[in-house]
Amino acid sequence: MSRPPVARKPRASSQSRIAGILAAARELLAEQGVASLSIYSVAERAQIPPSSVYHFFASVPALLEGLTADIHSAFRACLQEPIEHTQLRDWRDLSRLVEQRMLAIYAADAAARQLILAQHGLAEVTQADRQHDIELGQLMQQLFDRHFPLPQLPDDVDVFALAMELGDRVYARSVQLHGEITPRMAEEGMRVFDAYLGLYLPPHLPKRSQ
Repeated sequence: MSRPPVARKPRASSQSRIAGILAAARELLAEQGVASLSIYSVAERAQIPPSSVYHFFASVPALLEGLTADIHSAFRACLQEPIEHTQLRDWRDLSRLVEQRMLAIYAADAAARQLILAQHGLAEVTQADRQHDIELGQLMQQLFDRHFPLPQLPDDVDVFALAMELGDRVYARSVQLHGEITPRMAEEGMRVFDAYLGLYLPPHLPKRSQ
């Protein structure tokens, strides 16, 4: 019986080239926005032939999907950073810590704000972002459950993913109006996040033992 083919990671040289392409796209997004991005402008910024960009990304939407995945890897990493269990009084402390880490990523990465929070009208990127949000929601639920025994949550709604998307709507409004997430709107986004989770998590959820 033949075995299914195993997906292989790109070689180190390919990984380096992809990283360079994504870094160039990130810079151009921060400077000019999505509308001005092209394969040729990315190739020029990365100082490689356009054919090299096309080798890895067949179109601008494909390139932006790759950059979206790269951005979400930073969000995944922030969920995996250590958390001091003894400093958590209730689940809202954990939610605020997580949201503050994500806000720090948005503040430091203009490309993240452009792709996830700005209105660009690219259906492929929006769909990729939603799929990554589902994965992040699952990681966040696991993180919460490590610190607090969660009640039974619905199977037909991704509660944590939806909470993130609702908070992002507030942050997106701030980017639309001010070009950044202002402290006031950051606070409002965190309140929206907590308010939605509060529909499913009791106010006084007991904390797990150390």
